[in-house]
Amino acid sequence: MIRIALAQLDLPVGDIDGNVARIEATIADATGLGAQVIAFPELAVTGYPPEDLVLKRSFVEANVRAVERIAARTGDPLVIFGFVEPGRDRLYNAAAVCQGGRHLATYRKHLLPNYGVFDERRYFEAGRGHFIFENKVGVIGVCVCEDAWYDPGPVISQGDAGAQVIVNINASPFHKDKIGERLDLLSRRARKAKASIAYVNAVGGQDELVFDGGSLAVGPDGALLARFPQFVERIGLVDVPLGEAGSSQHPAITRIPIELPSVSGTIEQELAPDPPAVQEVYEALVLALRDYARKNRFQQVVIGLSGGIDSTLTAVIAADALGAANVMGVSMPSSYSSSHSIDDAESLAGNLGIEFVGIPIAPIYDSYLKTMEATFGREEMGLAEENLQARIRGTLLMAISNRYGHLLVATGNKSEMACGYATLYGDMAGGFALLKDVFKTEVYELCRYRNSLSEVIPTNVLTKPPSAELRPGQKDSDSLPPYDVLDPILEAYIEEDLAMADIEARGNERAVVEKVIALVDRAEYKRRQSPPGPKVTTKAFGRDRRLPISNAWSESDPGPLPATVVGEQGTGRAP
Repeated sequence: MIRIALAQLDLPVGDIDGNVARIEATIADATGLGAQVIAFPELAVTGYPPEDLVLKRSFVEANVRAVERIAARTGDPLVIFGFVEPGRDRLYNAAAVCQGGRHLATYRKHLLPNYGVFDERRYFEAGRGHFIFENKVGVIGVCVCEDAWYDPGPVISQGDAGAQVIVNINASPFHKDKIGERLDLLSRRARKAKASIAYVNAVGGQDELVFDGGSLAVGPDGALLARFPQFVERIGLVDVPLGEAGSSQHPAITRIPIELPSVSGTIEQELAPDPPAVQEVYEALVLALRDYARKNRFQQVVIGLSGGIDSTLTAVIAADALGAANVMGVSMPSSYSSSHSIDDAESLAGNLGIEFVGIPIAPIYDSYLKTMEATFGREEMGLAEENLQARIRGTLLMAISNRYGHLLVATGNKSEMACGYATLYGDMAGGFALLKDVFKTEVYELCRYRNSLSEVIPTNVLTKPPSAELRPGQKDSDSLPPYDVLDPILEAYIEEDLAMADIEARGNERAVVEKVIALVDRAEYKRRQSPPGPKVTTKAFGRDRRLPISNAWSESDPGPLPATVVGEQGTGRAP
């Protein structure tokens, strides 16, 4: 048995001095807890992902100096942490292995992910070779993140060569249900390698990514030994049993003798529950907003509070993430705003205890129309006039952000962003789009989940038909299919990349599928201009899904969009 401390930490990108201080303090704490091995996340020194920071020589050199500072502070436990190692021509995503004040070895990540949100081949060279650390307690292997995801791969090679426990350091971003995927994968690798696997993951929000932690250990039989909570920092201690030592004499494996401190007794293995998906997503969004604000030095946020479901959820998450005292809700009713929407916004603000400000926009809107009369003429109200209201609101919110230094949090959801049902420089304005990767049907689920904890969301918000309220009697269903029809089509087209025929084969009307695909394809230019927002699904807009704006390819060209497809999104390519 080997006692391992899994240091599940939030290590900000670029904060090398701060990260070194956290690592050194954690080494001291984990040593005091009796750990024989202490493991930190992938690229712990630089934070993950450092992106083009690694192209700066000064940054890489500072990271190398940090490794030696950390190594000098190590004592009896074996300490493993990630850093950027400079090579002759390229860089390596590497793991430093240190003990007793010495940097013993550097393992270079073999398998570099280059899909979805990952772009590691842009920066790193694939490593070769392995190290295993032999001692009288047991034999330890080390690998980095993706190296555990493939068979054959480093985990199997190290197990075959005699590793009985393999430490896998990670910066693995969150998406729904990923905790189950990880456990299943690691269990299969452990059984194949006949070795235990100790998996440590980063935690925290980093721009569009959320790292959920959820560090765990599995035995040689694949059974879950311990799992630590998601979305919080934790030094998790686990007693890991030894696997069956292989005897392969692989020439690329270097064997390094070490000694580990002795331990006594046993510890109680922590087994955090596997939470339901709605709870995972809610906690991911809370962490994403908290860290985005904190790491970008925002103390407070401002939100346009319409009384609708999206702004309601955004405000509730903001209050949970930052505290009610740090949230400002701004109601900006027009002559088309219903009295119940204004009341719902004010009621929510009272329930949450957040600051509430009302700024009627009807006088501003009338002034704009009068100013534009010579250009627009006296035609009936159309899309330009509707979107003008959204842009007035965006301007007012940005003015508040500018005056007080608040972070403006946009409130649009993935269904709207997918279909372009949003106004550039209006409701799309902001510094962070919290619900950018959350479908509309999931917005309702998240609201019901939050009310199950404490009932802060007015019932009327959950039951009234969704509406942008930019013209008399307007409803979202005037322009879009019902969300319970729309969202499965969007998920199939965006996240699964299914063809139109395949989506239709799932029981969807062809005309509806054609309309939805046309909306999605024509809105790419809008999404390119939207604020960043946290990834919570398998494929988010932005880093995950990269399509050209100027693009002649289409599954089908159903012709011009119907005139009824209006609201906050525009028709064709009009903004």
